[in-house]
Amino acid sequence: MEQPYYTKKILERFIHPRNLGKIKDADGIGDTQNLRCGDLMNLYIKVAKQDGREIIKDAKFETIGCGHAIAISDMICDLVKGKTFEEAQKVGFETIVKEIGPIPPVKMHCAKLAQAALKAAIDDYLKKSKK
Repeated sequence: MEQPYYTKKILERFIHPRNLGKIKDADGIGDTQNLRCGDLMNLYIKVAKQDGREIIKDAKFETIGCGHAIAISDMICDLVKGKTFEEAQKVGFETIVKEIGPIPPVKMHCAKLAQAALKAAIDDYLKKSKK
């Protein structure tokens, strides 16, 4: 039997994203785009101190793209909340795909774009805070 193009988990996160929106006073912003497919992804992070370490307290996204791009943007936000930067940077596109379930190979670029947006948001924070 052939794998469905949109799994239940992808559809749920696409239709009812938990992390959709902008963090107005974001500590870091990652803007990425895929010129081939036209996806635009903005990832916002809010940083806090916890037990003497900086963690990603909150993460939100604004994405213009297909259902996979929106669902994956939502998933990466959940995966990095509460993590240090070092832990969050280990959340690669493979981790995202493993958590969200199988995606068609043609949609793998969505997970790679989310990984790039996270890296850009962390880099933006580190640049702003001169770390």
